Amino acid sequence: MLNRYETVFILTPVLSDVQMKEAVDKLKALVVENGGEMVNEENWGLRKLAYPIQKKSTGFYHLFEFNAEPSFIEKLEVAYRRDERVIRFLSFKLDKYAVLYSEKRKKNKKEVKEN
Repeated sequence: MLNRYETVFILTPVLSDVQMKEAVDKLKALVVENGGEMVNEENWGLRKLAYPIQKKSTGFYHLFEFNAEPSFIEKLEVAYRRDERVIRFLSFKLDKYAVLYSEKRKKNKKEVKEN
């Protein structure tokens, strides 16, 4: 049974655009290779951190929303810990209300882009 998950990770700000894209593609490929299905991906860009992490005050935020087996989350988090470009991450399972909210948010975002 596949569950819906959302994961947000912060990449170190010293990366170039190419390095950042490479890191995101590597993590996205990990989801797909392990039987996951990408639902949504958002690049939130460079943002100021609430507090310094590893002596850095900014980071590149990225969000994945995907369907996967529950056992996959542990593999994903191990990959985050092993990748020195990732300075923070948070993964969580979406309940039915969060899934509905996410769908509504994506729909509203599309409508704004079209207008």
